[in-house]
Amino acid sequence: QVQLVESGGGLVQAGGSLRLSCAASIGTFSKYAMGWFRQAPGKEREFVAAIRWSGSFTYYADSVKGRFTISRDNAKNTVYLQMNSLKPEDTAVYYCAAGFDMGPRTVVADSSYDYWGQGTQVTVSS
Repeated sequence: QVQLVESGGGLVQAGGSLRLSCAASIGTFSKYAMGWFRQAPGKEREFVAAIRWSGSFTYYADSVKGRFTISRDNAKNTVYLQMNSLKPEDTAVYYCAAGFDMGPRTVVADSSYDYWGQGTQVTVSS
């Protein structure tokens, strides 16, 4: 049974940092691309960041580029999202997702991912 469990969310002041983790029980973790998406109240879910199976290729939404860093540890079956210089507009539920390794054109689409975590709340106060 596939399980993705996010952790690390919380309340932080603007300008602060958080590190999200996603622990995966998913068979051969290194076969999967991993992504982070977020959904704010009243808005659609949006792509945040993704990383290919080897960790050599990463992708970011323009809104987080330069502030967020995605990484993975295939030995620990875990993907991370380091979030720095947080802004109130980063407030959302953040979801971890896994899909068989995919290319740059599809990695940003939530339909490309097969498995999802339950989400972790990130709240940034002004």
